[in-house]
Amino acid sequence: MIASALFALVLSGAVQAAPAAPEHPPIPLAGQAETLRRYDAHASQGVAVGPNDVYAVSNFTLARFDKATGEKKAEWVGERSRYPHINSCTLIAVERVQQLVCASSNYPAVPHVSTVEFFDPVDLHHIRSLALGLGTGSVTWVERHDGFWWAMFANYDGRGGEAPRDHRHTTLVKFDDQWRRLEAWALPASILERIAPMSISGGGWGPDGRLYLSGHDLPELYVVAIPNGGGVLEHVETWGMEAEGQAIDWDESTPGMLYGITRSSREILAMRVPLRPSR
Repeated sequence: MIASALFALVLSGAVQAAPAAPEHPPIPLAGQAETLRRYDAHASQGVAVGPNDVYAVSNFTLARFDKATGEKKAEWVGERSRYPHINSCTLIAVERVQQLVCASSNYPAVPHVSTVEFFDPVDLHHIRSLALGLGTGSVTWVERHDGFWWAMFANYDGRGGEAPRDHRHTTLVKFDDQWRRLEAWALPASILERIAPMSISGGGWGPDGRLYLSGHDLPELYVVAIPNGGGVLEHVETWGMEAEGQAIDWDESTPGMLYGITRSSREILAMRVPLRPSR
């Protein structure tokens, strides 16, 4: 009887399917990044790059590969319960020593808990954790720029989201050296409509001084600027790339080279992005 009643409800339209993810029609692009090389790396979240190495980021696993040969040189596997979602990493000089600095969270669990994890860039041993606490979102990338720490906190609709926040609450936060929050900015509507129902997965300042962001699914790079007034980032332009969103990293040893991943094959992609002067 219950099954018959449910079937009747479906036929009558009283029971409706969950809303489909929004469609994202093509938009005008400022240009297209050119993929120059691929690395077989089994990367699921993102990539980091240094002068001689590339790093695959895959939740609780990190791997270092020789940039020239693609040979795996080191691997770290953490406790899944402690490091469920390392989303991105980048090489940063911490107290004049290069470290692999990673954004980590408990995604898709809630409430959101975010940490910054520090690793040795050669053998990948874990150095320390910095707990960022709760209340802003799920941290997806961390950078050092202009003498400050910067971090993006993602928020989501549905799975991984912490109501009442949704993707519109994704926030860029600026911290001082003691990780005290100084300023924060929201995303403009033109980017929010592209990343919905997910969020920003990657980001970093390019060698042209501009901030580039990547979403979760679309092969797009969003160039943004800190506004002279107000609390919403300025959307300058959008570039196309092969990487379907996810975490990205600029190769500081080769200006114009951006690294990303493709989830379809889990390869690391080395891409060339034509640079423009900052505004």
